[in-house]
Amino acid sequence: MIITVAATAVVGLSGAMVSIPESSAAPQVGPDVSSWQHPNGASINWFAVRASGQPMAMVKATESTWYINPYFISDSLAMRAAGLIRGTYHYADPSRSATEQALFYATIVLGQNGILDLPPVLDLEHSGGLGPRALAAWVREFFAVLEPLTGRKTILYTYPNFWNTAMGGTREFADHPLWIADYRGRAAPQMPLGGWRTWTFWQFTDSGRLPGVPARVDLNRYNGSIASLRAYGNAINVFGS
Repeated sequence: MIITVAATAVVGLSGAMVSIPESSAAPQVGPDVSSWQHPNGASINWFAVRASGQPMAMVKATESTWYINPYFISDSLAMRAAGLIRGTYHYADPSRSATEQALFYATIVLGQNGILDLPPVLDLEHSGGLGPRALAAWVREFFAVLEPLTGRKTILYTYPNFWNTAMGGTREFADHPLWIADYRGRAAPQMPLGGWRTWTFWQFTDSGRLPGVPARVDLNRYNGSIASLRAYGNAINVFGS
């Protein structure tokens, strides 16, 4: 994605995967952004993003136990003013406490659970040196702390090779909505091992261009209609929505 404070994440595409062909017509719904979309402090014109036909956007809120995106508040408020369906995400650092990160994220995005707000997102791209069992336990702990606070099932962002290797292809989290990264330029993404029957969001490029965004940006598709996406954003305070 979802660029860390220090480096760009590289999406690997090796390993066994399963194609999900029925999603080839999934609509492009919008970008996800971090501080990297603000070169030299430039602002994003979220009204221009909305006018270009994008109904949704996601913004990085936090990373690890210490980092807050300096543009999170301004982007989040402007996204709401522009009428975009709004999502936030936390970039996981499994080398540090899952409980502390879940509480940190929940505190920073307090109030991000209203009309047109999507469920929270855990962006999982690095193992923090943990093996598959320990990493699965870390994710389990993060969800166990965060979800009672938000009342919603957390969306899980990852990419196939990472899941198949660092997570050992575990099927434990197949009940969580999947946001998959796959940049191969095909009609549908490839799925990680892990028991998911389909995906919810698909990050199909990390080098898109949009009016109002002064840098290249990740772009996403949604596996459903725009009406159902709006309903997903409106489904507040319903655990498992």
